[in-house]
Amino acid sequence: MNTIQRNMKHVITVLIPLILAGFLFAGLSGCGGDDAGQEQAESGQLWTCGMHPNVIQEEPGNCPICGMKLTPLKSSTAEGSSEHSEEDHSGMDMGEQQSGGEKKDKKILYWRAPMDPTYISDKPGKSPMGMDLIPVYEGEEKTGSGSTISIDPAVVQNIGVRLAEVEVKKLRREIRTVAHVDYDEETLYRVNIKFSGWIEKLFVDETGQEVRKGQPMLEIYSPELVATQEEYLLAYKNAQKLSASTEPAVKHSANELLAAARERLRLWDIDQREIDELEKSGKVRRTLTLYSPQDGIVIEKKAEEGMRVMPGMDLFRIADLRKVWVYAHIYEYDLPWVKVGDEVNMELPYVPGRMIRGTVKYIYPYLEKKTRDVKVRIEVDNPNLELKPQMYVNVIFERQMPIATPVIPSEAVIRTGKRDLVFVALGGGKFEPREVTLGIQGEDNQYQVLKGLNGGEKVVISAQFLLDSESRLQEAIQKMLETRLKKK
Repeated sequence: MNTIQRNMKHVITVLIPLILAGFLFAGLSGCGGDDAGQEQAESGQLWTCGMHPNVIQEEPGNCPICGMKLTPLKSSTAEGSSEHSEEDHSGMDMGEQQSGGEKKDKKILYWRAPMDPTYISDKPGKSPMGMDLIPVYEGEEKTGSGSTISIDPAVVQNIGVRLAEVEVKKLRREIRTVAHVDYDEETLYRVNIKFSGWIEKLFVDETGQEVRKGQPMLEIYSPELVATQEEYLLAYKNAQKLSASTEPAVKHSANELLAAARERLRLWDIDQREIDELEKSGKVRRTLTLYSPQDGIVIEKKAEEGMRVMPGMDLFRIADLRKVWVYAHIYEYDLPWVKVGDEVNMELPYVPGRMIRGTVKYIYPYLEKKTRDVKVRIEVDNPNLELKPQMYVNVIFERQMPIATPVIPSEAVIRTGKRDLVFVALGGGKFEPREVTLGIQGEDNQYQVLKGLNGGEKVVISAQFLLDSESRLQEAIQKMLETRLKKK
């Protein structure tokens, strides 16, 4: 232990003089630092910021951007800097300072914080973050209208700004949607009776059976019908007897009675053939035959032999499928592309390549509550019965606008909720935000421009949100300056 203590004392004795010599050397160097910096400034030494190499000044101080203390350039850099100083200063971006010699001849407009451009002051001082305010000289302020911005071409390329030309053309749109086939409501027919009775015999006894107009469908017995037949025969025979009467009033009365009995049978939908047979035979028939009112397919059958029927009861439903309705479903933003009278194409899923033409006959004036779409009714001739009710088909709407208008890609539009903006390239790295009024959307995600742009102009289609941020910032600063000038 005594040996270790002796060794430690020896080490301390040697280190203390060395440490004192180091402090002394540092103090001497510090005392001459300012003089050395001044000598370097006089000899053409340049100063730069370690975080912002593009900031180069002829005098020591703080960085105007981040506030850090400037450091001297190395000798090799300082020698070449004087030759390229003009080129370096010309490549500086917005908000960066020019050389000190150029600024001395310009007027200081205001002072701003280096890290918060929205904070400006009429005199030098400190920003809320404790950094020195930097001057903004005449010529560096916002120029141009509103919020036009200017960006160095190299920066434009680095942030990936792409442009697109405003075209003038007729927008075209193709809409593909699903649709379903249904019956033509104008050809639907219900077969019922207006008197009570019993069905004695069925001639049409299958659902789906095809019938023709005037084809017998059933025979029915009705006590009311028998009584009416007897009344008609009496009136008919009476009119025949009094037809040779010399009394016009008597003859007219007999004919009116006959006409009333005939009209009663017709109001019960008794066919004229049955009435003619009744007059010919002169005998009351126990049953009468009901005939089909039109051509079609029996889509519903409720009649059965022996069944008692009451007035108004539906016995058959008939639909003519030689013409059908197709209901297409489109969204509300597609409505401008669909008009009554348009010709449309339909694809059948089970027959690839088969196209059927139809015509838009009606656009329903309301939206479906659940699906939030609009029904479009299309009439289609169906002579071969290819289209069957409740079948799904694919409908293709194709339409072109009648007039040519300016057209831009959808990615060029910035939607703020209240308005739509695009950035127009003015050339030379300048970009102007412009409010536009958009029309309908066409194919390839293009929008019709109703107001705000002309054909041939170029708009930004990428990185426009970066431009929008810069534009809003400059616009806010400009408004603050205008407010202060008004107060003065």
